[in-house]
Amino acid sequence: MSNNAIPGVEFIDNANQRTPCVLVLDASGSMSGEPLKQLNLGLKIFEEQLKSDLSTALRIQVLVLAVGGHDDVEVLQPWVDAVDFKAPTIKAGGLTPLGAGMDAALTEVQQQKSVYDSNGISSTRPWIILLSDGCPTDIDWESSAKACRQAESNKQVVVFPIGTDGADFEALSQFSNKSAKKLKGLNFSELFVWLSRSMATVSASVPGQKVRLPAPDEWAEVEI
Repeated sequence: MSNNAIPGVEFIDNANQRTPCVLVLDASGSMSGEPLKQLNLGLKIFEEQLKSDLSTALRIQVLVLAVGGHDDVEVLQPWVDAVDFKAPTIKAGGLTPLGAGMDAALTEVQQQKSVYDSNGISSTRPWIILLSDGCPTDIDWESSAKACRQAESNKQVVVFPIGTDGADFEALSQFSNKSAKKLKGLNFSELFVWLSRSMATVSASVPGQKVRLPAPDEWAEVEI
């Protein structure tokens, strides 16, 4: 249903309100092994959950960014309606340029909001999920974090920083006005089930409406 070569073509046969979601995923070398295996499994479950209800799948849009290498930010999945989303496979290597990744995420949501507006499509506030097992390695990540907090304060985005065991939670928390959550073990699958259910709830709401999200008990530690 989506076609990234022609901006707005996906709205011709699907004029539903959209709920945009960006995944900023740590693809640094430290994610190799079981963490990466579980993350990729979680992404497949995310795809299945998003597609489990057609009306919901027509209202959610997803973009996936991988951060790794030296200062690399790779678009693994450009904006796509959830009904057409295919879980990418993350490959790990290099450092953790989270600042660059979040800068790219902010730019993407701003541009996509303009696409919605120009096509007469209403939208809810974009979500950015930041997932990492470490700390930012790019030099100016703190300015990127400040930009994220400002965008959140201006009600332009909602940022959810999430870390696995060993992550720098103090640094991750700087990317949001909320404290970073800690993943229970490698419960990526439970995280992505929660995310899909939360997206479904938000996508059914009126823009600006407060909604009650599912509890994150299955995947988040009570305290860091």
